[in-house]
Amino acid sequence: MTSSKKTPASPHEGEIRIVASQLRPGVHVRLPVSWLEHQFMLSSFVIADEDQARQVAALNLPDLFCNTALCKVPPLPEPPAAAPPVIDAAKIAEDARLAALAQANMAAKLERTKVMTELRNRLDLAQKKFVGASKAVGGALKSFDQNPKESVRQVSMVSAESATSLLADPDSAIVLIAEKGQDDGPTAHALSVMTLSLLLGKQARLPEAALSTLGIGALLHDLGKRWINPSILRNTERNRHEEAIYATHCRLGHESLQKLGAVSPPVLEAVLHHHEHFDGLGFPNRLKGDDIHIAARVVGIANRFDKLTNPIDSRRAFSPSEALSIMWTKEKSAFDPVLLQLFVRAMGVYPPGSIVLLSDGRVGAVVSSAPTDTPLSPQVLIYEPEIPRRQAIILNLATDTNLHIAKPLRLQERPSDELDYLLPRRKMNWFRSESS
Repeated sequence: MTSSKKTPASPHEGEIRIVASQLRPGVHVRLPVSWLEHQFMLSSFVIADEDQARQVAALNLPDLFCNTALCKVPPLPEPPAAAPPVIDAAKIAEDARLAALAQANMAAKLERTKVMTELRNRLDLAQKKFVGASKAVGGALKSFDQNPKESVRQVSMVSAESATSLLADPDSAIVLIAEKGQDDGPTAHALSVMTLSLLLGKQARLPEAALSTLGIGALLHDLGKRWINPSILRNTERNRHEEAIYATHCRLGHESLQKLGAVSPPVLEAVLHHHEHFDGLGFPNRLKGDDIHIAARVVGIANRFDKLTNPIDSRRAFSPSEALSIMWTKEKSAFDPVLLQLFVRAMGVYPPGSIVLLSDGRVGAVVSSAPTDTPLSPQVLIYEPEIPRRQAIILNLATDTNLHIAKPLRLQERPSDELDYLLPRRKMNWFRSESS
């Protein structure tokens, strides 16, 4: 009979091997075992207090490693070989206390893992819905010339299903906004504008029937671009003549839908007037204020946000936080002020999909908007490569009050392995290039 032995753990670059008696508050330690084999939320951390040092020692691991660059204080000197410990009542009681504490911490850890799994399952379901909606809308838009009534019917079904899903599970909207699926063209833009419009419509307490109609208008808002030369649409520096041609897409889409005779007035208004500005400086009719239908005002806000975060030229893209700041500080006069305020509230200070730096130096991706009473505290998925992504840590900053977001980060400044971990299905350009 042969016995199998585990391969001895090896230090990572910059690490030294230490023993438990060298630990003290401020010393970094890495536990070279599976994340599921200990009770701590991380396998690599800085010792917080003496009790945590004793908990690590109680694991009786043959190897411990320390990255001195991460230490707040150096490890204690390695002690000489010690005599066997005296087993007395105090030691038995302490061992029992540490064992009970480890069991409680492990139970809490597994409970948090369960919460993370449930959230990931909801996000996975939302992604499936997004892919299905993308295929349906893409097919409907492509076949509009051949069978416009059927195309509008398909779009209406997508809108109704999305509105119901949004009302039942707001987290679905988060993925529909942040993860573009496989299509970064007109279909993805239409779905993003629909989702953003429904989020804003829900925040504005529009009735469910109105939300479904709003979604149809959002999905069809750029229908008229089908009859515009693609070279004009792709041109980010159009001259006055080309800009005039581009502006006709509002009327072209409106006229094509009006001919069908079965499209509701709010949908037609959204298609015709989504580029009108609240201050009267938009197009095609230079409408002002409440003369612009509410559906067009909502779609206009959603359309502008997606254009800022996902423009034709990705080098000119802004992060979600930057886009909201631009709309609020530099372009506020173009939008209904009440609806814009509701949009900022619905998206949050750090919208879903944002990559952020936490106050403890860790990097994460915002996966759920913050509660309205704590707008700076969303849920954040943490980048920890030592933890399998299916067990990734998701922190609720509204309850983890010892942490906060230090600042938003730009995607192009982050390494690809980090982004693959945080946004594995990403198909978005929510970042701004330094060269733009």
